[in-house]
Amino acid sequence: MDIKQLKFLIALDQTRHFGKAAELCHVTQPTLSTRISGLEDELDLTLVRRGHRFEGFTEAGERILAWAKTLLAAHDGLQAEAANFRGQLVGNLRIGMVPLSSFDPMLLLKPLSERYPELSFQLSALSSEQIIDGLGRNHLDLGLCYLEHINLEQFEVLELAQTSMGLLFDSRYFQFTQEALSWQEACEVPLGMLSKTMHFRQSITARLRSEGLDPQPVMESDSTFHLVQAVRAGICCAIMPQHIGLESLSGDMRMLPIANAHTKAPIGLLRRLGEPSSALAEKCFEEARVLFGGQTS
Repeated sequence: MDIKQLKFLIALDQTRHFGKAAELCHVTQPTLSTRISGLEDELDLTLVRRGHRFEGFTEAGERILAWAKTLLAAHDGLQAEAANFRGQLVGNLRIGMVPLSSFDPMLLLKPLSERYPELSFQLSALSSEQIIDGLGRNHLDLGLCYLEHINLEQFEVLELAQTSMGLLFDSRYFQFTQEALSWQEACEVPLGMLSKTMHFRQSITARLRSEGLDPQPVMESDSTFHLVQAVRAGICCAIMPQHIGLESLSGDMRMLPIANAHTKAPIGLLRRLGEPSSALAEKCFEEARVLFGGQTS
């Protein structure tokens, strides 16, 4: 067994296609298939269901895949640790981030990329629960998530600014004369909202209920992109975080602040404590502390 076999297995999980996995790994499809078959022979297990094409992983394959991801993360951590002792910062920084927080991750990634050009980045949109789990399993290096129910014995936390909200609209279809809206005024226009299961929507719903308001959205989606498309088409307006640049996506898009509109839970940057400690995560967390200050727990 070698690290390339594990990379091939993970690439197959990412692409769900033998040819695309081979392309991702810069090998031929027969090479990738042969190496995965060799891993199956060594483990005496069938990991992949094959027909005319990739049909998924077996139950054993799913379990082995989870271990492969853990081992590959440990391998990357070892390489980053060695580079750190050579005075370098290299590797792939894996960050999980909740959708629609008012923190723009590029404010962190751009300075890091300029200062450490050998760094690469993997940014994933995940729930707070998935981020906590990913950090705990060493599948993520840093997390940007809501700070409810965070165990401070397990994580170092850099608290960031509260998420303030505004009304995103297209000025070709909607006009406002106010400098800021009340919640009541925001609910008087057709609204597009995220799905009820998403934390940002739940925070908005709780705030609206405290104001005695119960809007009926004309559109719901679990995709921020689709909501922005609907705003761009004039179907609706949308309550969105401020300061993440959504209004800059089009010359007609505008963001109007909503007075006293904040999410209930603060957003923070998290790093897992305990061993094995990631030199890459630790250094990037310290860079974030210098960039943003904030309250550390």
